[in-house]
Amino acid sequence: MKDIPLAQGPDWFEAQDCVLADLADLCAQTTTAAQVPHAAEIIHQIPIYDVTTLPDPADRALRAEWARVFRTGAGVLVLRGAYADTAPIDAATAIYMDIIAAEKLHGAAADHFAAAGANDRIWNSLQKLCEADPATYARYFGNIWVQAASEAWLGPNYQMTAQVNLVHPGGAAQQPHRDYHLGFVSAEDSARYPAHVHDLSPVMTLQGGIAHCDMEIEAGPTKLLPFSQTYRAGYAAYRLPEFRAYFEEHFVQLPLTKGDVIFFNPALFHAGGHNQTANVERFVNLLQVGSAFGRSIESVNRQKMCALLYPVLRAGVPGMTEAEVEAAIAATAEGYSFPTNLDRDPPVGGLAPKTQASLLREALADSVDEQEFIRRLAALAERQVA
Repeated sequence: MKDIPLAQGPDWFEAQDCVLADLADLCAQTTTAAQVPHAAEIIHQIPIYDVTTLPDPADRALRAEWARVFRTGAGVLVLRGAYADTAPIDAATAIYMDIIAAEKLHGAAADHFAAAGANDRIWNSLQKLCEADPATYARYFGNIWVQAASEAWLGPNYQMTAQVNLVHPGGAAQQPHRDYHLGFVSAEDSARYPAHVHDLSPVMTLQGGIAHCDMEIEAGPTKLLPFSQTYRAGYAAYRLPEFRAYFEEHFVQLPLTKGDVIFFNPALFHAGGHNQTANVERFVNLLQVGSAFGRSIESVNRQKMCALLYPVLRAGVPGMTEAEVEAAIAATAEGYSFPTNLDRDPPVGGLAPKTQASLLREALADSVDEQEFIRRLAALAERQVA
């Protein structure tokens, strides 16, 4: 499967059609200084930007350069010294450590890439920091370089989310993966989406990470495979053993200093590294910045609609086929797990929490009575509330 123009490409991406040589050809590219004129240096094909030398963060030429890096370039960049004053980071770190300690009293947070307790995770670290100390929050998230990078890829009105990941000494590396949106569904579900949706998914989100400490390679900063985001079939390929082996043979890592921020296309093959140190707590606040276009045009009370539809489907509609029932569920129930409150609605047993649609299908399969189904819907809604 060659990386060919969109208009001539395949209509679907299937695992059996993925060819490792095609990914290898793309990853053999190089980044030149002419392609990233604002970069201070290029390390492992990744442009490194010293924010003290950059023009105004609103500069369109700069933003266009970053967008090209994310889309067709290395797929990742680093903003050195994005936090010239690291005091807000230190203040936020202290607050987050208190939050971690408090949440441990109620059990370790669930994590879809590591066993609970293997590291420390704070879901929705954005809101929790704001609730704990609005002034620190304002200073921490009021960062012009974070804004500039987010808008360079997503445009205005983006939706910020954040999750703290604290990896202890000895913490194991992750498996290589792609991220939200299509990276958070199963291989089977990914294959159900047409090829043009695979192209769309990476432009709906920007991944980032704020370094809360100095981290050398031994501490396990993110493992990255430059240019891998340009492999269109990557959501079908990244779980395949030969692709994972290629990643492990060719990934690169960059040391980060407290106050640096790394950003990358969510389709980039990447993985958290192994913390091989004896005493470095690798502390990163992960950013998942969402496009403003990732929301529906209307607010729909799907909970009420599900409650009204369920007794009709449970009783059965004469002449209605199973496929038509599925179409009715799809038109009525929320079939996507996010956004949700991951503290109360964690991805237990899979990559994502249950949805209204999955609850509706389960209730129909078990012929659950109407009041019990309504109770389950209400419990789901309660878990999802911030």
